[in-house]
Amino acid sequence: MRISKIKKEKTGLGCNVEEEIREAHEEPTDPQAQQEIINSIEEVYFSNDSFDIVKYELERLPPVLSLQELEEYRDKLKQQQAAVSKKVADLILEKQPAYVEELERVTSLQSGLQLAAVICTNGRRHLNIAKEGFTQTSLGLLANQRKRQLLIGLLKSLRTIKTLQRTDVRLSEMLEEEDYPGAIQLCLECQKAASTFKHYSCISELNSKLQDTLEQIEEQLDVALSKICKNFDINHYTKVQQAYRLLGKTQTAMDQLHMHFTQAIHNTVFQVVLGYVELCAGNTDTKFQKLQYKDLCTHITSDSYIPCLADLCKALWEVMLSYYRTMQWHENHDQDEAAVVSSDGNNVIGTEESSFDRNYVKKKLEHGLSRIWQDVQLKVKTYLLGTDLSNFKYDDFIFVLDVISRLMQVGEEFCGSKSEVLQESIRKQSVNYFKTYHRTRLEELRMFLENETWELCPVKSSFSILQLHEFKFMEQSRSPSVSPSKQPASAVSATVTLFEQYCNGGNPFEIQADSKDDETEDVLASNGYESDEQEKSAYQEYDSDSDVPEELKRDYVDEQTGDAPIKSVSRDTLRSRKKSDYNLNKVNAPILTNTTLNVIRLVGKYMQMMNILKPIAFDVIHFMSQLFDYYLYAVYTFFGRNDMFESTGLGLSSSRLRTTLNRIQESLIDLEVSADPSGTLTAAEERKEKVPSPHLSHLVVLTSGNSLYGLAERVVATESLVFLAEQFEFLQPHLDAVMPAAKKPFLQQFYSQTVSTASELRKPVYWIVAAKAIDYEQMLLLMANVKWDVKEIMSQHNVYVDALLKEFEEFNRRLNDVSKRVRIPLPVSNILWEHCIRLANRTLVEGYANVKKCSNEGRALMQLDFQQFLMKLEKLTDIRPIPDKEFVETYIKAYYLTENDMECWIKEHREYSTKQLTNLVNICLGTYINKKARQKLLATIDDIDRPKR
Repeated sequence: MRISKIKKEKTGLGCNVEEEIREAHEEPTDPQAQQEIINSIEEVYFSNDSFDIVKYELERLPPVLSLQELEEYRDKLKQQQAAVSKKVADLILEKQPAYVEELERVTSLQSGLQLAAVICTNGRRHLNIAKEGFTQTSLGLLANQRKRQLLIGLLKSLRTIKTLQRTDVRLSEMLEEEDYPGAIQLCLECQKAASTFKHYSCISELNSKLQDTLEQIEEQLDVALSKICKNFDINHYTKVQQAYRLLGKTQTAMDQLHMHFTQAIHNTVFQVVLGYVELCAGNTDTKFQKLQYKDLCTHITSDSYIPCLADLCKALWEVMLSYYRTMQWHENHDQDEAAVVSSDGNNVIGTEESSFDRNYVKKKLEHGLSRIWQDVQLKVKTYLLGTDLSNFKYDDFIFVLDVISRLMQVGEEFCGSKSEVLQESIRKQSVNYFKTYHRTRLEELRMFLENETWELCPVKSSFSILQLHEFKFMEQSRSPSVSPSKQPASAVSATVTLFEQYCNGGNPFEIQADSKDDETEDVLASNGYESDEQEKSAYQEYDSDSDVPEELKRDYVDEQTGDAPIKSVSRDTLRSRKKSDYNLNKVNAPILTNTTLNVIRLVGKYMQMMNILKPIAFDVIHFMSQLFDYYLYAVYTFFGRNDMFESTGLGLSSSRLRTTLNRIQESLIDLEVSADPSGTLTAAEERKEKVPSPHLSHLVVLTSGNSLYGLAERVVATESLVFLAEQFEFLQPHLDAVMPAAKKPFLQQFYSQTVSTASELRKPVYWIVAAKAIDYEQMLLLMANVKWDVKEIMSQHNVYVDALLKEFEEFNRRLNDVSKRVRIPLPVSNILWEHCIRLANRTLVEGYANVKKCSNEGRALMQLDFQQFLMKLEKLTDIRPIPDKEFVETYIKAYYLTENDMECWIKEHREYSTKQLTNLVNICLGTYINKKARQKLLATIDDIDRPKR
């Protein structure tokens, strides 16, 4: 069909071509002219096949038609057509051979196609035969097998998908079991499997669900990590760390852990304080939960302050212990990991990453130590400063210091911190508390002193201040940073830290029963004696106790016995003692009063506080010195102040003692009866720091001669002061150890100028007794009646000597009586005898200076009288040499001096008064020298006396 069509087209085309060739031959054959005609054809005729020539030409016609122009234009178009036709005909003729050749090829192709059609027909016939016979069956089997394999693979995928769909149930079970590593491992495997089947539409939803589950696991893992902060469990923490390692978030876990510790500290302290505040408020106010922690602390009552502080520290200890155990876990884990890495050198990249993580964790944990301790300090500081502790009981405040001291020890062991924040806060509270406490104690001391009857408080001869509860801390030999109380007897070795000690249980802040409740002080002696045998021995040797008041027998009966008595003193020992040591019925037990014991206890309490809190050591020692100052000033005011005897010029009060007393009076004693309303605020503050001068109790009688003018009370007072000074001397090394270096000069000055002057107070106190115990005025009257201008040497001494010796014997008897009440130490008895003898000797010189007339025989009588006095006196006292013996002898011998010797003697002996020296000149030399020489000597005396005026 296609071949016949081609033939037809060829026939039609041939006719057209022939016509065109014929017309073309009629036209000129000039090629150049022909080409010019073709070139004159408009371009639009060569545009494309859809070009409408007729329409184009019609549209070009002018509005007014002209036949001639149209014919001319028509002829022109015909020429152009003829030229084109001729050109086409020429080209056809030129391609005629190729056309014939191609036509032959078409004919040949037609024959080949007809043959191929026959072959295909035969092939199809044979294939139909084979299909029906064998191939269709076999290929059906193969197709079914392939489909089976595909379905088996699909079944496996569906089962896997089904398992993935049920994974969330298993994940929930594992999370409940806190198997976080297993849950994360399972979730990651599921995600990996899901990525394999992501071409299924249901898997895309499952993958999103698994991602949400993984995030949920991370949230629960974070909650599990936060539980570590309050109660570290090694198995729990190991699981959490393994889980974070699977997630590849080890560093993130450490950052989160520190955030949880910080949050745990805040939540813990808030909940503890809130619990006590609500408990005290009786749950009537629910607004406390909305308060800030700082404001909440101000609502803590005084009764709940200490238990709340203890619970606060216990809770914070648990947090810090958890952090400590966390660090321990990482140290052990790092060592194990390092050992594994050293044994297996493969996977260098993984090892480097693991090492980087370990170093990061280690630095983060070390840095977190100081951060956590700083948070703890700030929380405790806020609590400490939230309540005014100035009105707390001493034991309660010591307990607060005890707890804070233990907390500071925890801080030092935790991160090596000196706890400056805690020290400053407790220092503020301590100074504030101690000022109030000390002021109250000074007022109590004044009350004790004004009610003190200066009776002996009988203690054992083995008494030591270390036996008092207040000084028990000194025997424990612990570091000052450790609490001074509640230390178990079997103290833990100093090398074991609190974290090591309480790592597996217990809490260093557990409130323990105070050991004081179970212990008793065994310091008081039964009725002043160590044993019945010793008491009997004492009374057999000396007088009976009939003169001892009954109240002394009844007081201070020791009902806490149990200790074996100390070795008793033998009778021979008592008998061999010197009479001047009036310890007739007492062993050498310390002489002190209840007030002395109270001051010593106060000193112990002050030292406890100072031992715990060294920053306030200076303030505490300063207040301790005021206790001693006030006691010394009171003893002096009660027993040593007497203007009449202070003006004797005998140097009874040393310049150091007078300086000390003046300093105490100016700095500590409030001499004003009432406050001056016009006074400045500064003056009022200064007066607030002072204490009124104490007044002696009206029960203490110092005017009775029978009691030697209160000698027993004076002995108890002065010797208790000396004992107190000895205790301060004993404590000096301890005070020096805690005193800041810049303040040590104060301590040294206190000891050199105040404590050491205690024994010097004996002289003015006992001088008053000596001045009143013997009637020196009566002796002067007796001496005035003696006739000294005798003409012959007398062999018999004068009556006044016997009278004076009787006075001394009476003094000795009364001294013995007093010693039955109070032991009179040897230094005291020596001072009393020295004062009495010194006053007697000076009275003798004064009596001799009153003589109007005196002969040489009279001078000899004076010597006889004095020698008789000395001989009898030496039997009454063991003091050697006799005080002021030379004072009398030198004065008597001066009667024999010549005029020239007298002048030199007067200049050398300025210890005599002007009256005594004048008497020597007038009476002794008056009969031997002229008036001019006497005037010269009197002028010399006047020159000596002038500077004294």
